Amino acid sequence: MNRIYVFHAKRVKQTLIIAIAALFTAGILYVENVVQYPVFSAVTGPKAIYKGPAQGNKVALTFDISWGDEKALPILDALKRSQVTNATFFLSASWAERHPAIVQRIVKDGHQIGSMGYSYKNYTSLKPEEIKRDLMLAQKTFDQLNIKEIKYLRPPTGNFNKQVLEIASMYGLSVVHYSINTDDWRNPGTSQIVQNATEKAAGGDIILLHASDSAKQTKNAVPKILKELRKKGLSNVSINELTADTKAKSAEVK
Repeated sequence: MNRIYVFHAKRVKQTLIIAIAALFTAGILYVENVVQYPVFSAVTGPKAIYKGPAQGNKVALTFDISWGDEKALPILDALKRSQVTNATFFLSASWAERHPAIVQRIVKDGHQIGSMGYSYKNYTSLKPEEIKRDLMLAQKTFDQLNIKEIKYLRPPTGNFNKQVLEIASMYGLSVVHYSINTDDWRNPGTSQIVQNATEKAAGGDIILLHASDSAKQTKNAVPKILKELRKKGLSNVSINELTADTKAKSAEVK
């Protein structure tokens, strides 16, 4: 009887260990799938937006441009053919300065313009005065291009910290990140870009695309992305409209 008791005790212990391990694994999977965004804002103070509210089934296509002469216009043409007049273009001001006609086309087509600073340098590696100088130069450039209402900043290279958030706020800018990264600049194929953009897309998502010359397949992906989003009952809006609701999401930065 003692042997049988010991045997059963071992089995109970093993079962408990397996159950605890399963719960631990489930907890990790929950965190990975629900709390899947990096930290983007301070507990108090300026906040970086990475997602809008789910209500309304709205998403925001955003395009970064920092260099190149060839891909921006075909992407604008693709958006126009798809009857989209409310994408958001984050421009490096040094690029905008060299391409004033394309900037005016973006505005004429109804799209929103956001800033990526002037010289496209990683802000987290710059001193505060260097970040301020870059933002001021960018603002001066946009003013000269008659782009008066720059409200949003996507930091160059996508990197930022609490200091960048605070400095951006000093200049009246809200930092905008993204919740879906299409990796289109890697040119993985049109179908893969579409899948990256739409497979997990839901209301409130901010979708990152590029219109620099590195993004060779994006113009062909754009109409298909829009078609798939519409199939899911999602409509595109500007960042301004997406973030008009106070429920836009952010998380802690340390």
